[in-house]
Amino acid sequence: MADPQSQTDFSFFQTFLCSAFAACVAELCTIPLDVAKVRLQLQKKAAATDGMGQSRYRGLMGTIATIAKEEGLPALWKGVIAGLHRQCIYGGLRIGLYDPVKLYLVGNNFVGDIPLHQKILAALFTGAVAISVANPTDLVKVRLQAEGKLPAGVPRRYSGTLDAYFTIIRQEGLMALWTGIGPNIARNAIINAAELASYDQVKQMILKIPGFLDSIFTHLLAGLGAGFFAVCIGSPVDVVKSRMMGDSTYKNTIDCFVKTLQNEGPFAFYKGFLPNFGRLGSWNAVMFLTLEQAKKLFGL
Repeated sequence: MADPQSQTDFSFFQTFLCSAFAACVAELCTIPLDVAKVRLQLQKKAAATDGMGQSRYRGLMGTIATIAKEEGLPALWKGVIAGLHRQCIYGGLRIGLYDPVKLYLVGNNFVGDIPLHQKILAALFTGAVAISVANPTDLVKVRLQAEGKLPAGVPRRYSGTLDAYFTIIRQEGLMALWTGIGPNIARNAIINAAELASYDQVKQMILKIPGFLDSIFTHLLAGLGAGFFAVCIGSPVDVVKSRMMGDSTYKNTIDCFVKTLQNEGPFAFYKGFLPNFGRLGSWNAVMFLTLEQAKKLFGL
């Protein structure tokens, strides 16, 4: 008989691979929406106009169209390499650790549906641990996505993903790769809890409805629900995180929060809400659909 510990380790490794793969597929499919979301979040009232009093970026489709027109279609996939780095680490760890932590909290002998608060605690913990490891990839992704069209003769800040890592270390120091770690932990722990716990809970509720099976349609509904809860709950910390990573003028998380509130009002924390939901809703739908199918292949 196989050693239970080795079975657990193998199961974690399989889940990690499935999760990383599913997260990368979702990232590739939705990164243009993420680029639009970051540009909208970084857009400030004082510098948001095109010279005629009009905001440079207006709405999800308007932002995508502006980026494509001014910078070309490839610009919509800016930061994709760093995004894939992030998903391999963050996506694999947060989901791979979720079930083991959840079972640890309730005990191996627990029978029945795991309480929602235990799911939330498990997801908060795994989200925080995963992003603590993956923060450098998130920083580089945001820096690359934040760079728009530059005037003629002005060189780009970074020539590529690897150059961004090395340039940040050389110019700002190794610990600069963990810039924004505070709001990033808060954001990803909260969003991870909203995504994983709500997906778990919504799927569980749907399966109790007569006629519903553990099917692609069920996974789609649960994934969209997870994305909606994640955006509603995590949008304010997401805006602060993007601004701190994209603009080094803020002293710390509180400074960024206070300045944003004073200069732009409370609705600034929900800037990019629709593209954020468009991105997270579709991202979760694609990710959970891919994850469920990948897990079936491994017999998990």
